[in-house]
Amino acid sequence: MERIVFLERDTIQANFRRPNFDHKWIEYEETAPDEIFERLRGATIVISNKLALREAQLSVSPRIKLIAIAATGFDNIDLDYCRRRGIAVCNARSYAVNSVPEHVLMLILALRRNLLAYRNDVQQGKWQYSKQFCLLSHPLHDIHGSAFGIVGYGSIGKAMARLAQSVGMHVLISERKNAGTMRDGRTPFHDTLTQSDVVSLHCPLTDETREMLGRTEFEMMKRNGLLINTARGALVQETALIEALQKGLIAGAAFDALREEPPRQASPLLDLNLPNFIVTPHVAWASNEAMQSLADQVINNIEAFVAGEPRNLVT
Repeated sequence: MERIVFLERDTIQANFRRPNFDHKWIEYEETAPDEIFERLRGATIVISNKLALREAQLSVSPRIKLIAIAATGFDNIDLDYCRRRGIAVCNARSYAVNSVPEHVLMLILALRRNLLAYRNDVQQGKWQYSKQFCLLSHPLHDIHGSAFGIVGYGSIGKAMARLAQSVGMHVLISERKNAGTMRDGRTPFHDTLTQSDVVSLHCPLTDETREMLGRTEFEMMKRNGLLINTARGALVQETALIEALQKGLIAGAAFDALREEPPRQASPLLDLNLPNFIVTPHVAWASNEAMQSLADQVINNIEAFVAGEPRNLVT
């Protein structure tokens, strides 16, 4: 009998049907790092989301055969150890192909139309004392006809391209930074930054992508350019971003991911009180529809593995 341990049930607000094989299902609403050791003992299948599962945690339970990640990102899993131990690791894919692009579009529109700045003006009574029927205190820009650069062209990047094109944006698909060769249909990373009115990040966090955007890259961007990051906070150097916003190197930015989540410690980005900078709490992926699709896929992945037909493997 398989012993399935779900370490972070409350991170997914959806219904999880039970797998179609003999098993014992154990779930915890949440798990603190120091609780992982005891809860993994005896587990054969682990469902996790954002908890760090390294050799120290996994070695206490030699029966583990599968880690089913209830997310796409897997930088929190010690894949080298899993490969050495023969532990399969699978992730969920494409469940947020509508949710994330729609969230990105919302952020772009909010920044291009200066939504927060206008909201503040109305709250401060500036419209009430306007000399004309409308208050034109901040520039307003259409997104139609603007250049949209996508860094990371997986399923979400592709869906983002389709949505951007549907509202009249010209899409540039970036080649990897420092790439030695150029793939068909790709734009050099440097050119993507210099030509785009909006740059949107959709790539995983790896050694190659960590802090891929710093001061040099912000100086390449258009002064009216926007940066949208719904991927991983560490893709961007925080101090360079703050400087870029304060000095006007770029026109605005919006982040749905920070380096530490939740940000228990002080985060310099949360201290920014600028109308052209938006932070949302890692919810771009989390529409009700996307979460249910994710929950269904996690169980499908587990059933496929037990049936001898593993899918979505990252090991």
